[in-house]
Amino acid sequence: MQARSVPVARPPAARRGAPARRQPARPAPAPRISLLQRHPIASLEARGRTIRGPVEKLRFLRRSLERYEALDARLQAVPGAPLRWLAFRLTGVEEARPLFSANPWGALDPPPRHRPPLPRRARRAVNVAALMLVAAAGLALASYPRTWRGPTVPAAEARPTPAAVSAFDPLGGVEPVRIWMVDSGPGFELYSNGLRIDTTWTVAGEPRRYRVFEVGAGMGSEVLDRPVGIVYHTSESDIWPLEESFNEKLRDSSQNLLRYLKRNRVYHYLIDRFGQVFRVVEETGKANHAGASVWSAGDRVYLNLNGPTIGVSFETRWEGGRALPITRAQFGAGRSLTDYLRDKWSIEAAMCVTHGLASVNPRKHLIGHHLDWARGFPFEALGLPDQYRRASPAVALFGFGYDEQFLAVMGEPWPGVRAAEAQVEDEAAAAGRTVDELRRERARAYDLWLGKQTEDAETAEKAAAATRRRAAIGG
Repeated sequence: MQARSVPVARPPAARRGAPARRQPARPAPAPRISLLQRHPIASLEARGRTIRGPVEKLRFLRRSLERYEALDARLQAVPGAPLRWLAFRLTGVEEARPLFSANPWGALDPPPRHRPPLPRRARRAVNVAALMLVAAAGLALASYPRTWRGPTVPAAEARPTPAAVSAFDPLGGVEPVRIWMVDSGPGFELYSNGLRIDTTWTVAGEPRRYRVFEVGAGMGSEVLDRPVGIVYHTSESDIWPLEESFNEKLRDSSQNLLRYLKRNRVYHYLIDRFGQVFRVVEETGKANHAGASVWSAGDRVYLNLNGPTIGVSFETRWEGGRALPITRAQFGAGRSLTDYLRDKWSIEAAMCVTHGLASVNPRKHLIGHHLDWARGFPFEALGLPDQYRRASPAVALFGFGYDEQFLAVMGEPWPGVRAAEAQVEDEAAAAGRTVDELRRERARAYDLWLGKQTEDAETAEKAAAATRRRAAIGG
């Protein structure tokens, strides 16, 4: 159907001598449209609705399409299919193709070439280079650091209440291959694992001197003076709430405790509630911390651990071990101190034990004379084996038992006690003897070993006293 031709009215010719008519105002230039639009059709429609005159609107659409068509021609001349795809993707020109193409599907004739086409091998090289460039850009964007603020914390929960924790996840990160002193000065030492030791309270201890017993052989002949283990304690001192209002009480309590420990040479190290590590007795000297105790590593047996071990105490109360009674700051400091001591003195993990597991009553042949850390110590989180599951040396080697007072506190012995009891029962059955007979025999062996150790210590003390007397008189 053909449209009818409509005659166009022409304005009458201007008369000579007639005053010139006032020219109409020139229409405002059509608004320009940015070429870099992801959705050009929607952009053209939005801009076109702002133009009232049909002539101006038609002129705007025609010019805009001419610019898009020119841009499309330039983009088609980009060498390399990946780069062309990226360019069309960024500009959105493909969406406008049906508007300026004679093909109803939007396909365009290729732009005229002004230079001969690239050889096939060259085009392939350009495409590979373009792909590598796009991949590199993607990797760079993926690896660019982005700031993450984390979930919004309600105002009521923004400030957690400081409290002792029942578990601790060791933080990952880079650890030094070995631990060394980074810096030191009056009153402090700083180590490569972050450990900072306050040395203002340090005193010398008695010289270390001990012998090791061997299963089946008795007391060894070699006298040793190097620490081979760590014993963990709780101070059982006054514990104030870990709150700001008790700050002075907390500090005074720690200071009073340190004065007592220094005066009596108790423990080598104290870790206070804020995670500060204080050296009390020099590591090379002996501290009064373990008393009557039994522990072993392989066939080596140690009686009275003051000589062979270093005492580390946490300022806290054990209170039956119903919860982990230390702060996170104490925990982190304890891990760093343990790593430092083990690295410095080559201490094996089997010789790191708590006071409650090693303490004994030598006269009554009972375990658990002291019960601090008899349960609840985080061995594994400190990089140590779970000593609660290890067969108790005092029970397995010397037939020690426990009384009602022990059960009143513990309720049930730790698993290593049950494992040692089962071991004694099996050995008694294999030997055709009763369990009580075997336990009494092993208790007598303990008394014999303890007597030899006491006699050796007395002999050494007499010799040392004689040396001091000779030195005093100048002999």
